[in-house]
Amino acid sequence: MQLISTFENTVFLEIAVSMLEKEGINKENIFAVPLDNRMEERKVFDTLHRSDGISLIDIGMALATAFSVVGASVGFKLAWGPIYWGLIGAIVGFMLGFAIRLFTEIVLKKKRRLLKGKQAEVVLIIDCAVEKSELVENILWNHFALGVAKVK
Repeated sequence: MQLISTFENTVFLEIAVSMLEKEGINKENIFAVPLDNRMEERKVFDTLHRSDGISLIDIGMALATAFSVVGASVGFKLAWGPIYWGLIGAIVGFMLGFAIRLFTEIVLKKKRRLLKGKQAEVVLIIDCAVEKSELVENILWNHFALGVAKVK
């Protein structure tokens, strides 16, 4: 039976492997594969086939609403009237909100990703007897495995 699990690249992985060796699993039956980190930059703009779930227009829409209300209110006293000034306020508010969101995604979140230094995961494959599968699974879960799967 094979047990496949994923771990973050931490000391808990090393402890889990040493516990497995103490329980009688040979080194030849333990296979660890570190995954590579992403080398290319993430794309800011989504495509039709890929979306990261981050909206760039949420702040823009809120500011467009607020600026259009203020523009329409002030527009009663200005030459072009409330409709034109409301539309101008909406466009200015949207562009300002979009610029703010784009700045936070490109500059600030990039710095956070670099400072965080998240390492890639490690896939651990253990080949063991069926009798030891429960013990091996408990050891993996107790040492903070991200996920465990059994293959007979």
